[in-house]
Amino acid sequence: MSLRPPCVDPALAAEVAKAAPHAQELRRRLHTHPEIMFEEVWTSAQIREELDRLGIAHVDGFAGGTGVVAHLPGGEGETIGLRADIDALPIEEETDVAWRSTIPGRMHACGHDGHTAILLGTAAVLTSMARSKGLPRPVTLVFQPAEEGGGGARLMCEEGALDGSRLGTPVTRMYGLHGWPSLPLGCVSSRPGPILAATDAFEVKVDGVGGHAAIPHLLRNPLLAACEMIAGLPTLVATTTAATDAVVLTPTRLAGGDAFNVIPERVVFGGTLRTLEEATRERVILALENRCRSLGQAHGCTVEVHWREGYPVTANDPECFERCRGVLEESLGADRVLPFGPPVMLGEDFSYYGREVPACFFALGLHPEGNRQTPALHSPHFDFDDHALPFGIAAMTSLAISG
Repeated sequence: MSLRPPCVDPALAAEVAKAAPHAQELRRRLHTHPEIMFEEVWTSAQIREELDRLGIAHVDGFAGGTGVVAHLPGGEGETIGLRADIDALPIEEETDVAWRSTIPGRMHACGHDGHTAILLGTAAVLTSMARSKGLPRPVTLVFQPAEEGGGGARLMCEEGALDGSRLGTPVTRMYGLHGWPSLPLGCVSSRPGPILAATDAFEVKVDGVGGHAAIPHLLRNPLLAACEMIAGLPTLVATTTAATDAVVLTPTRLAGGDAFNVIPERVVFGGTLRTLEEATRERVILALENRCRSLGQAHGCTVEVHWREGYPVTANDPECFERCRGVLEESLGADRVLPFGPPVMLGEDFSYYGREVPACFFALGLHPEGNRQTPALHSPHFDFDDHALPFGIAAMTSLAISG
């Protein structure tokens, strides 16, 4: 595959070219040994080993023990924070690459191996620059566990990853990236304001009166009630939110009953709610609770609705976004910085950093020219494209220097 250099500046392109091969080797090594949230012990050790090799000061033990924060001192400029998530997913890998997962039921299906390799490659480039001419500003590198549902970013913030209390100086602005299979390789994309959704999970327990399935008139079937509740979810959204509101309310699990001739005592179903506005979120939550309880009462069943609050909306600070776009256009070339379009209803705990400091999250293209389709994130066939590593390193390095 032939791609022009990952950045406009020849000196930076040369530094990135030197760092990229090791970043690729590291990415593939990480891919072979995926660890899920809060279990990233080996991964964390690999990160610390790389930071030691580069001579970068770091502190570990964040967010359950596997989070790492590193810091490079610089001039009088504001401190820039760069983040990589490091955890994998509980998925059985179905690729045939030589570096496929060696741990059954675990794989890097979301590209966090690529994100980690990019940030370590960025660390190598920044170290080289610091030795030759110094850095214009301090840079803090955040290697965060448990993005996939564990809220590792929230813990990193609570434990002082950004405030300089354990290492370095307080972070002024924060940047993060994510590999994006639908975006052309070598390109980046972002938007001001909301870019990813808030994520909440719900569980509904429906209790009835179980017994023999041949006498339903004497019993109270919680399965019928649950099915009616689930079938009404699209209508609930349509009647409680405006057509212009972004809402996803999706049932994803249903459990109850063990025999064809027995009405169960309890049925449990659950799913996810994705929203971009707090008022919309609150309205849908209240409507779901009211609808389920009303239908339960109509069927003679009792209902409990439980919510698990998920990640907040990932919203890019407008000024931080403009800085990010300007730096990336100047560094990568304006033709490689593409419009993002409307927000996507995926979730990301990078949102917690944006609650602490101005932040910008952007997509890094993974789709090679000529390929008909790139496997989606969380697919057992997904593998982070190594050709994207130099572009990610160039982007993150440029933001560290000029963002």
